[in-house]
Amino acid sequence: MTLAYWCVLIAIVLPYLSTVTAKAVGGGFSPRHNHDPRALLDNLEGLGRRANNAQLNGFEITPAFAAAVIIAHLAGGAAQGVLDQLAIAFVISRVLYTLCYLADWAMLRSLVWFVGVGLIVALFVVAA
Repeated sequence: MTLAYWCVLIAIVLPYLSTVTAKAVGGGFSPRHNHDPRALLDNLEGLGRRANNAQLNGFEITPAFAAAVIIAHLAGGAAQGVLDQLAIAFVISRVLYTLCYLADWAMLRSLVWFVGVGLIVALFVVAA
């Protein structure tokens, strides 16, 4: 399995780390919350809400990244090292995005989001 494929797995797991943060900040993991965890997440404020929002964005963008990596591999137009570097850069952008979201750095967060989308586009372009 290539490094780029491993990055897809990492990107899939990353949003769950934000979920853990959101739940921990928002009142913890009590058995009561386990009956309706989404209600807990819907009512969060501050850091917990931002962590939940970062989680949701991670779930939204990861399918596009996974598709780009798979398509780039199948197209075969780029060296594996280039695909790996772009995939690693995407994972780094997602970590930075989440940190910016948690810190409430809205402008920088948006810039990092655009970088991540640009890396997805770059995967398509280099494979063409």
